[in-house]
Amino acid sequence: MLLSFSLILIVGMSMGWICKKVKLPSLIGMLATGIVLGPYALNLLDENILLISADLRKIALIIILTRAGLGLDLSGLKKIGRPAILMCFLPATFELVGTVFFSSKLMGLSLLEAAIMGAVLAAVSPAVVVPRMVKLMDEGYGVKKGVPQLILAGASVDDVYVIVLFSTFTGMMQGESASIISFVNIPVSIILGIVIGLCIGYLLAYYFKKVHIRDTSKVLIILSISFILVAVEDMLTTAITFSALIAVMFIGIGLQKKREVVAKRLSSKYEKLWVASEVFLFVLVGATVNIGYLGKVGVKALIVIAGALVFRMLGVFVCLIGTNFNQKERLFTMMAYTPKATVQAAIGGIPLALGFACGDTVLTVAVLAIVITAPLGAFAIDLSYKKYLNNK
Repeated sequence: MLLSFSLILIVGMSMGWICKKVKLPSLIGMLATGIVLGPYALNLLDENILLISADLRKIALIIILTRAGLGLDLSGLKKIGRPAILMCFLPATFELVGTVFFSSKLMGLSLLEAAIMGAVLAAVSPAVVVPRMVKLMDEGYGVKKGVPQLILAGASVDDVYVIVLFSTFTGMMQGESASIISFVNIPVSIILGIVIGLCIGYLLAYYFKKVHIRDTSKVLIILSISFILVAVEDMLTTAITFSALIAVMFIGIGLQKKREVVAKRLSSKYEKLWVASEVFLFVLVGATVNIGYLGKVGVKALIVIAGALVFRMLGVFVCLIGTNFNQKERLFTMMAYTPKATVQAAIGGIPLALGFACGDTVLTVAVLAIVITAPLGAFAIDLSYKKYLNNK
């Protein structure tokens, strides 16, 4: 396992550095590293690492979401108002509808099978989007109008909405009836996540004020609490749950509101943690990509993905109606809200594991969506933000 860790870090960082030198996003090199080292190519990664891959990817997400919360300026987000709420579910809904339309017409899937594929594809990747929005906030691009704040908040909630829909559709495929409580759980889990996160953030701010400990110890405390929240969410079997990842981000926000000076110091600590976490996240996402499936897909799968993305961008455009965003800012937001990676890697194989007839097709399209949209979305963000957003 130690050799695998070394390969992930050394090769992943090297490939990321090479990509940066040729003006490409570093994550392309990291994804490529995962594909090459993974079980579907050279198979150089220890199978025990692959067994805990989902947990390692979740740890990386926890780190970057906490970092986002510690630096998130809510004032810009408050000015936007209604569009911020719409971004949490409307683009995903548009994309799901687009996927159902194209896949049912081109691939011969039933409406329910097409809906399952749509739920897999409809999630934006916080792994790709969040670190880039944090970078934009650090550099001040688009912050005054709340562009990165809007995208960051939407990307964090979008996944909750889509995963609930996916669970509902797969349940219906297995003969279960659609439960109203499942859809009620979407806003409830988001609100509970916000409340729990803010309460913990406030309590930690009070604790850090009364008890003087090193910033490193504070980071370890926050990480431990974040891990507990995620574990509790996974263990819950109740109809109503809470979103642990949203709670994790709002711990940072709560701490920032009460102890801004401490939040800034901790943010720099998390930034250092992200250096290693980013490599593990994208290399392990790449390792889930079965390149053998890519040979089975044809033009139809590409049309489905492209068509679904057009619908998604249309959804973003609708969300931004009535805002003071100019044309370039709207275009940037539409492009920045397209990358796929983590959610597709996590749930893309579930329909196949459940024995659904559409399982192989869903996994194939999910893999192709990762390979196409993760690097292209990242590249579009990195290439355009200085041209399209104002940093004054």
